[in-house]
Amino acid sequence: MHVVGLTEIDAGMIGLVGGKAAGLGEMVRAGERVPPGFCLTTDAHKDGVVPERELAAAYERLGGGRVAVRSSATAEDLPEASFAGQQDTVLGVEGLADLVAAVRRCWESLDSERAVSYRNTHGIDRGQAYMAVVVQRMVEADTAGVLFTADPLSGSRSVMVADAVRGPGTAVVDGSAIPDHYTVGPGGVDGPDDGCLSRDQVAELRAAGERLQRHFGSPQDAEWAYDAHGVLWLLQSRPITTLFPLPDDGHLPGPRAYLEIGHMQGLLRPITPMGLSMLGLITGEWMGAYMKSRGPGGVTSPFMVGVGGRLYADLTDLLRSASVRSRVPAAMDVYGPRAKTAVAALLKDPRFSPRRGVPFSVGPMAGLVVRWAPSALTGIGGAIARPAAAREKAFAAVRRLREQSASPLPPDAPPSARLRFIEGDTLKDALFQGIADMLWPMCTGILLGVLPSSLLKGVATGAEAETVLGGMPHNVTTEMDLELWRMASRAAGHRDLFAGTPPEELAARFRAGTLPDIGMRSFLGVYGHRAAAEVDIGVPRWGDDPTPLFGTIANYLRVDDPDQAPDQRFARAAARAETVIGELDRRVRRRRSVRGRLGVFLMRRSRELTGLRELAKFAWLLPFHQMRRQLVLIGEELAGRGLLERAGDVMFLELGEVRAAVEDGADHRDLVAGRRAAYQRELRRPQVPGLLLSDGTDVESLLPAPAPVEGAMAGLAAAPGRATGRARVVRDPAGAHLEPGEILVAPTTDPGWTPLFMTAAGLVTETGSPIAHGPTVAREYGIPAVICLRDATRRIKDGDLITVDGTAGTVTPEPEAEAEKAAEATADAATGAPDARA
Repeated sequence: MHVVGLTEIDAGMIGLVGGKAAGLGEMVRAGERVPPGFCLTTDAHKDGVVPERELAAAYERLGGGRVAVRSSATAEDLPEASFAGQQDTVLGVEGLADLVAAVRRCWESLDSERAVSYRNTHGIDRGQAYMAVVVQRMVEADTAGVLFTADPLSGSRSVMVADAVRGPGTAVVDGSAIPDHYTVGPGGVDGPDDGCLSRDQVAELRAAGERLQRHFGSPQDAEWAYDAHGVLWLLQSRPITTLFPLPDDGHLPGPRAYLEIGHMQGLLRPITPMGLSMLGLITGEWMGAYMKSRGPGGVTSPFMVGVGGRLYADLTDLLRSASVRSRVPAAMDVYGPRAKTAVAALLKDPRFSPRRGVPFSVGPMAGLVVRWAPSALTGIGGAIARPAAAREKAFAAVRRLREQSASPLPPDAPPSARLRFIEGDTLKDALFQGIADMLWPMCTGILLGVLPSSLLKGVATGAEAETVLGGMPHNVTTEMDLELWRMASRAAGHRDLFAGTPPEELAARFRAGTLPDIGMRSFLGVYGHRAAAEVDIGVPRWGDDPTPLFGTIANYLRVDDPDQAPDQRFARAAARAETVIGELDRRVRRRRSVRGRLGVFLMRRSRELTGLRELAKFAWLLPFHQMRRQLVLIGEELAGRGLLERAGDVMFLELGEVRAAVEDGADHRDLVAGRRAAYQRELRRPQVPGLLLSDGTDVESLLPAPAPVEGAMAGLAAAPGRATGRARVVRDPAGAHLEPGEILVAPTTDPGWTPLFMTAAGLVTETGSPIAHGPTVAREYGIPAVICLRDATRRIKDGDLITVDGTAGTVTPEPEAEAEKAAEATADAATGAPDARA
């Protein structure tokens, strides 16, 4: 079939007529006013020859005259890829010869440079893409434009926006004219009174948009035109592909506000469905009894929720609580200035007006305080008095947790037994008891990381207080990185092998037992439960796949300056910290300050305990790793039964769905395929809303632009000092290449990224918190860090010469003429020469 009328087309024919024609056919079926026309199908494109006789007959039936000829590819106007403007449209075509030429032009546009690039970006196989062509009666537009049934900038589904120009709408689509802009929301219409559209026409467009959205089941991007008689024609409708997904909170009283918190754990990419399911299981056990938020029928809102595969915290009850809300913006300091400003803006929103009460269950919370207050006092006091004993208690708890996390199940255990082990109390009891045993030494360390600087206010500068936190001992993440460096030192005896072989091949040789022994097996015995984005149980651990570690070792082997060796840099940071403490001690003695001497005493204690702050996460990932192992084994069994395509597909299910497969034989292959596709789409999303409302509004997008800093990009200070070097933009730590002295520029970081810090001269991230893992480790290594620098990985290019000021929180591009001078200054700082940090 080469020609089919628009009235005969429906959504199920996309493979024959392409996305645009399928959408037009659905609009006709829905009773919308669409210019009459027909579609030259993909069969003609596959044959490679324009069927001129059939085309001429269809053109004649249409009445001849001027027509619009539009591309309609099979990979076009889809929910995940619009191909907007990527393939050709030819307007005002008249006569058969010009019609044939327009068809050929549309066919050729399938392989235009921009279309190929778009397909590659979206992971679309050219072998699955074919071109159909839509031919429609040309609407001689008096006014035309584009209607979005949701705001594409803010993401709000409560707002529609329309852009309109006089004449054809191409001037809106190609940006060649400045259109009249109309916003239609709960407050009415906002737009020019003397513009292209009357208020009645705006209302008519809004009604049409509501119908289209209802029919297609998602927000739509529609093209439209009013002819000379004032008749509205709908020319196209396709999904808006850039919108962030909505929270699943229709069962709760709205509106609601959600803060993105996954980046605090290095999670910028989406979390697997199993990752969200398991985090819900764990946090529900920890926090479920204390949260108050309830919807109709008593359904409790979890404090942490997944939206679009990202991890968010529900702030609604905090913002609405009269007794708590005023303190919420200050608590946002750790999330960065934009988040703080956005939350403060919501406090002025009448939809979040204050209500009486507190956002937690008073009885359970009071019981918690009564239960733990005495042990908190004795635990913190005891840790300060006997720090070595406190550390030993905490590390002993980790050892017990490692032993208790071992699986008691035999190799041939059935999936039902493995599922009971995951969901049962054994691992959870071990986890909660293990955390309880290390809780007070760890809390004391966190407290001592901030308390001394407040006691020494007026005595110690901010930079000095930060320097004291450098080279901090007893930190499991730092010790992990230093052990990885020692492994690299052992690999130096086989430099050509480890530096010249792809990491994937080295990992395969390690598994096969044909690689020289550099200590990898013992390293994995201690740290094999870790990885980048490790709080997502769906992500392979280093013990599952050590490929990233071999990439890091190859990177370390490029360090040829002994002064740049990570252990030397760590030792220098520790020495600087001790020097500063000694100087502060002399100052407070000269001033005879009792408070100051207490501050110095606690500062020394912080050197013994603050390193424990990373211990809890290290510990709870041990049972998490065991849970993952059991899930993979269940996945292998389900794949063997034909209920999944492969074992790893189990990570695209939730626990309840796994149970249905294990117990009832539910076939989840189609479900997994859909979720994998959605996951891949979300992987390509460049950024996610930091503060999200129920209707999809990205609150930060509504804030005024921050005041520019002359000559510099402003972020948030996170680790003191200055460094100048070439930028290395890294979006995934796996296989990343970082030369000594380069500045690491990344979307976010977690412990899986920190091995890169050992050769980095500085750190810049788009998100983060001063108390998150990345800045903490950066301080310990003595490298400056700037976080919360919006769009850093796009504004800074590979090879740019930049200066990172971790005290001021700025990143400054440097002229190339300053490169040699700046590099020398950075080298002096790295080798312990005096600088602003001392």
